[in-house]
Amino acid sequence: MATKSTPGTTTAKSYDGFTEDERDAMKERAKELKATTARGTRSKAAAKADGEADLLAKVAEMADGDRVLAEGVHALVKKVAPGLTPKTWYGMPAYAKDGKIVLFFQSAAKFKARYATLGFNDAATLDDGDMWPTSFALTTLTPEVESRIQALIEKATA
Repeated sequence: MATKSTPGTTTAKSYDGFTEDERDAMKERAKELKATTARGTRSKAAAKADGEADLLAKVAEMADGDRVLAEGVHALVKKVAPGLTPKTWYGMPAYAKDGKIVLFFQSAAKFKARYATLGFNDAATLDDGDMWPTSFALTTLTPEVESRIQALIEKATA
């Protein structure tokens, strides 16, 4: 945070618009874009393999609880929607269709949150009337939760 002070006053902290975690996520995104550009016009299969390697490396860096959840989500995506392209997005595991992020996993530790999040972008076809959820708190993977996630992935990629 930036600090402001004037003569004769105490130093106060001011908010500059982004938290340190948000700035780190933007730096991650910049690195991802550079890596994509550097890889050039590789085949879709090679790009998918590179993306999955990047994703798995990010998952391996996670704390135990988040890592188990991310690995479970990854396994479900591969099973239910193998056509999605795994990649990282702002330093998070994500899955794209035609270059657009459909869903992503945000670890609880990334933004010091109480729970991990499974999120869906507007490329996901979760539309249900005038209002529908696009992100879900995730604390553990039970068979019931896995079934719900599988249904969401199927609907998102329909």
